[in-house]
Amino acid sequence: MDWPARTLAALRCPVCAASVAQVASGLRCGAGHTFDRARQGYVTLRAGHGRSLNADTVDMVAARERLQSAGWYAPVADAAAAAVSAVAADDGLFLDLAGGTGYYAAAALDALPGWDGVCLDLSTPALKRAARAHERCVAIGGDALRPLPIVDGAVDVVLSVFGPRVPSEISRIVAPGGVLVVVTPLPEHLSELVEAVDGVHVHEGKSERLAAQFPAWERVAREDVVAPLALTAEAARDVLAMGPNAHHVSVEALADLGPRDATLAVRVETLVAPGEHR
Repeated sequence: MDWPARTLAALRCPVCAASVAQVASGLRCGAGHTFDRARQGYVTLRAGHGRSLNADTVDMVAARERLQSAGWYAPVADAAAAAVSAVAADDGLFLDLAGGTGYYAAAALDALPGWDGVCLDLSTPALKRAARAHERCVAIGGDALRPLPIVDGAVDVVLSVFGPRVPSEISRIVAPGGVLVVVTPLPEHLSELVEAVDGVHVHEGKSERLAAQFPAWERVAREDVVAPLALTAEAARDVLAMGPNAHHVSVEALADLGPRDATLAVRVETLVAPGEHR
């Protein structure tokens, strides 16, 4: 499959920062660094291809995909897509940063006809799913906490849902007047489940930290999405198994969970970069 020219032009070699071109085996830069396309369709643009301990595991990704496929996180996907489409131009390049399975990227691209998308994630199990998430989205292996394999000012909209981000890198890759949409959990997000297993609680002040990270950006929208969830036993276990609590909650505690009522509570914030959009 040929990748869109706009997408290729936005990517750069993670070793030497040169532009890349599509070849039969994957991608190659002018200096000769090559990056093979996996059988599932994704390409890893990361210097040093070793396994990362920070990446989501097979079990974490499987739990997330079950929840997303069953629609438990549809309110989040709908709100993120609405936030993106509310400020997007007629066409452009969209990046889902630490985008996991591509679930949120697909929802956003459905709301952005004429746009091309990139889902970037560190997890190989997630990338295998992201590569088939949407016909206008390519999956790239990369670390959101390291220099991104993306050209300066090449991206029009960045979406960050529950993921890590480096403000200086986002500011570098976003075009003047471009957009950042961030979805963060509120303190009450799934608190009923967290308390039941003595898990990791959400810290307060995420909005204030976001503003401090991007002081020159203008916040143009903020929406809190709160919805009750009547979780099945499997869904309750998957909610805890797909994220940070997977590293803190014992297998026995997860196994003991039955059906639970919980609260989905997130904040969606839209920021616009300084400068006039191209």
